[in-house]
Amino acid sequence: MAGIEAITSEVKLLKQTSPSGTVRTFRVRIWNPTVANLTLMALGSSTPEILLSVIELVFSTKCPYCTGDLGAGTIVGSAAYNLFIIIAVCVVAVPATEGRRIQQPYVYMITAFWSVFAYLWLIIVLVGFSPNVIDLPEAIITFMLFPLAVWMAYKADMYVIM
Repeated sequence: MAGIEAITSEVKLLKQTSPSGTVRTFRVRIWNPTVANLTLMALGSSTPEILLSVIELVFSTKCPYCTGDLGAGTIVGSAAYNLFIIIAVCVVAVPATEGRRIQQPYVYMITAFWSVFAYLWLIIVLVGFSPNVIDLPEAIITFMLFPLAVWMAYKADMYVIM
């Protein structure tokens, strides 16, 4: 996580010359904080679970590419922990005499929607379309939903900035 933090906090210097000839220097982040949080930070914190699931899938002795006891449940369990426990700890950590505001409510609402939708989509795929089986079209749709979620959050972030 420290490496990801170092990458996402990278800045570059931009120089702007005014009509009068004065030069101003600005520090600009290379990564958009919302995109960095939703992509690199999420991937970095989920890497152990993803790696366990892939190892189990590839080296399964039951059948080639069959999921076992760990499977997707490892990743879903970690995501549920992040969604519920970490949010609860953050809420409890704020003293009763103080209050906090969400600085970017649009980004928050989009992220919250996609977090809940991911669980609903998992139920739809695993119970509705093809029970207990993930087909290639379902996998492709699931994979494509993530860039859509990141793009929507990025656009909401840009809307707030402008």
